[in-house]
Amino acid sequence: MTIKARRAAIDQIGMVTTDLDRAVAVWTDRFGVGPWVVYRQVVLNGEYRGAPTRVCMDVALGYRGTEQIELIAVRSDTASPYQDADGRALTGLHHVAWIVDDIDAEAAALADQGLEPVFFATNPAVRVIYFADPAEPGILFELISGATARHDHRAGMALAAAWDGTNPVTEIDLSHWA
Repeated sequence: MTIKARRAAIDQIGMVTTDLDRAVAVWTDRFGVGPWVVYRQVVLNGEYRGAPTRVCMDVALGYRGTEQIELIAVRSDTASPYQDADGRALTGLHHVAWIVDDIDAEAAALADQGLEPVFFATNPAVRVIYFADPAEPGILFELISGATARHDHRAGMALAAAWDGTNPVTEIDLSHWA
């Protein structure tokens, strides 16, 4: 990883699931993660392995200490890093991520170290780049851009620290972004 990422704690652990609501319930009940914000109909426009793509998904974000737990359920059948070539969800541990201030510089440093950028995507809230590492097949490494992401991460950690176990899920419909 880059010099900054080597020293920084992992900000996010991402997992793909076929049943987002069940996964949120499991992580809440078994592991005490929460409260969750569930974003319905998140759209990412970008490029996957050199081809344009538009991915629609539902995403749940919860916190355990300083780490954000991201659960992803893909809703589209377009090519993406969340599905195999036959369109089946790549369930389980998917990626680890860092929120970075200069995504282009961090991305260039990862590429210089031999990691392959496989997915670039944006929407009104975020810009991300996923990398594959030949030395670590089966997991992706994600860079998340910017001040808004960092602010939201800190706010989520504060909510989790103060959470009393009630109202474990807040849902936000983003279909207006589509």
